[in-house]
Amino acid sequence: MKTVKMTCGLSLALCLAGPASAQNCAPRDMVVDRLAAKYGESRQSMGLGANNAVVEVFASPETGTWTITVTSVYGVTCLVASGQA
Repeated sequence: MKTVKMTCGLSLALCLAGPASAQNCAPRDMVVDRLAAKYGESRQSMGLGANNAVVEVFASPETGTWTITVTSVYGVTCLVASGQA
């Protein structure tokens, strides 16, 4: 059974609007470091979304966890979804 946790709040647009004030957003390097250190996740895929936002999928083959992030043109990365399997 898959578990998906939405963590961006009411709208993805809120994450992309500008500098983050939400708990689930931080500078990209901090987010990437945390995903690697805590969950063993590394980037598996990336693409360009609306307003030139970068959408990335991080995952760990060892733990089975995955995370989807969106990074705004301002360098702020927000967690959009995460799960296992």
